[in-house]
Amino acid sequence: MLTSVLGSKEEAIISIVYSYGFSGFAAKLSESKAKKIAELPEVVCIRPSRTFKHLTTHSWDFLGVDNSEPSGLLRRANHGEDIIIGVIDSGVWPEAKSFSDEGYGPVPARWKGKCVPGEHFDVHNCNRKLIGARYYKGPGVTTELQKGDYLSARDSGYHGTHVASIAAGNNVSNVNVYQMTGLPVGAARGGAPRARIAVYNVCWAVDVCSESDTIKAVKDAIQDGVDVISISLGSQGYLLDTLKAVKNGIPVILAGGNDGPTPMTITNEAPWAITVAATTIDRSFPTVIALGDGQKLVGQSFYGNRTKNLELVAPNCPRRPLCSCSYETLEGINAKGKVVFCYDPYNSDGLSPTKTLHVAFSTVNDMGAKGLILAQHPFNQIGRLRPEFPCILVDFEIAQRISDYYLHSIRPSVKIKAAKYAIGQEVAPRVAAFSSRGPSARQPELLKPDIAAPGHAIIGAVRNKFVFLSGTSMAAPHVSGVVALLKVIHPDWSPAAIKSALVTTASVTDAYGMPLVAEGTPRKLADPFDFGGGQINPNKAVDPGLVYDMDPYNYGILNCDKVFVESEDTEDCRFKFNEPKHDLNLPSIALPNLKKKLTVTRTITNVAGDARVVYKAVIDSPAGVKMVVQPSTLVFNANAKVKTFNVTFTPIHSIQGIYRFGSLAWDDGVAHYVRIPIAVRTVINYSYADAS
Repeated sequence: MLTSVLGSKEEAIISIVYSYGFSGFAAKLSESKAKKIAELPEVVCIRPSRTFKHLTTHSWDFLGVDNSEPSGLLRRANHGEDIIIGVIDSGVWPEAKSFSDEGYGPVPARWKGKCVPGEHFDVHNCNRKLIGARYYKGPGVTTELQKGDYLSARDSGYHGTHVASIAAGNNVSNVNVYQMTGLPVGAARGGAPRARIAVYNVCWAVDVCSESDTIKAVKDAIQDGVDVISISLGSQGYLLDTLKAVKNGIPVILAGGNDGPTPMTITNEAPWAITVAATTIDRSFPTVIALGDGQKLVGQSFYGNRTKNLELVAPNCPRRPLCSCSYETLEGINAKGKVVFCYDPYNSDGLSPTKTLHVAFSTVNDMGAKGLILAQHPFNQIGRLRPEFPCILVDFEIAQRISDYYLHSIRPSVKIKAAKYAIGQEVAPRVAAFSSRGPSARQPELLKPDIAAPGHAIIGAVRNKFVFLSGTSMAAPHVSGVVALLKVIHPDWSPAAIKSALVTTASVTDAYGMPLVAEGTPRKLADPFDFGGGQINPNKAVDPGLVYDMDPYNYGILNCDKVFVESEDTEDCRFKFNEPKHDLNLPSIALPNLKKKLTVTRTITNVAGDARVVYKAVIDSPAGVKMVVQPSTLVFNANAKVKTFNVTFTPIHSIQGIYRFGSLAWDDGVAHYVRIPIAVRTVINYSYADAS
């Protein structure tokens, strides 16, 4: 058949790519030859080969943690083989495919943990992937709080399961998130998919997590033999027992909190831990809004279907044409079966989009509306939506065009089309609006957060399906997965060295080389209080060149006394930092009260090899501050792997200032650029700082 068109048997054989037996074949053909073959009577049909987008967790591909490069982190680390990640959260749904042990070998011999049975959870729910499970119900967890939960390690909600699957979930194929028609089917996986998981359930009633239970879980995780501890819980303290984990060589990763974009809301500020901020990825869900006058505008949603032509209504607003949606403003409006339009650009309440979305959604849903178009400041909140109700987010520019149509139309109407799925059309990463920001009110001498990672609209397991969730809770397990991979390649690195490798290789630019942006009202160029060192760059962290290493005993000391609290014998501990705090060998420098010349000391270690290498200092001084590094050149070789240097800061102006930012990098001119963030605030009086 092909020979009659292609001229010879040999040319036909060369053209064949795949043979599908009696059903057909795939071949490389010119358009003209394809047309000739289509005309043959033996040919039923012929069509071009199509390409399909895979719906994956994508955040890992976005970070470059994939199988595309043989020398990449994922393949070099053998996908995190046999590293044990301890997830302290709300438990796990063990039947989720992310935790199947198919293809796994025996549990690592060093594992000393348990699979504690409980309500709807027995020892058979653990396996060679999910190797341990414990739960805790201390005196702070009342029967009322525990009501509706399983008294076991089983996750009655979603949080712990989602977090664990992000860090180390298996590669699960044929995933369709929310069963959305606009989304392709693909695979979902964790960052270290061959790592083992141990879960410690310390949370009840959705988000009530006892500190005493968490401390006990940390102690158990250390004794059980985990290699990494991931905690996506908010804490205003230091979780002092996490220092014990670090002293045992176990890196601890903590979520930074979801109270952004307000400054000074960062939590989990322990200097020995890795505190994580959340960023967006380059995935979007464009949704067409067709107005009755023919205009086609675009917002974003998860709505997987399409609506018929529906009436468009808006709330009653005294003294202005449009306003926000609430029970009060919608009173008297018949919203049932209609699409409600919420646009309130002049109300200060609109500056809290997370609150606005929740109130508007619940209100119009209760009233029987068939859809919601919500105008918002440029906060990406797509991860808070659900597919069953058409809630379309638009910015104020699109909202104004809808407003003009609505206010000048006799019978305004709208059609909402199904959301589509797009990758690469968003400027990313950006610091998510909800991500808590520094500086630390508790310890401003510690620059927090340390690092940023994807945390917005992240796909993860929830029971027997996959859903999108957002939060620094989702960002922290991204770092945990990367740390697990680094532990395979560098088993001798300390937690401090791993933290340094992540911070000093982080990126402060987006995929197009432009400075990172932090979402807020308004958006702004991101700074170290938004993202720490920057967006995590896993493949560069494997080979950082130099690290700011530190003996965990140098952080300070714990003074503990045995006390008797609520019928439990516990330890009441007070932490005392080594003084001065700014000389802790951290991969960052924060000076909240620079009144006169001050010198800071750091020590840096060459981990790139024994060959002679020369690094030169690259200084970006904070505005209004003179910064001098001595020595400004460091020479390393087989006999000189550790160097100490001083950084002297001198205020140029005698003012009660605000924080200014800079950086210090060590550049070998070839392969390594080791950068740390710097934050400095000048003061005149120590009694107050920025009291404006």
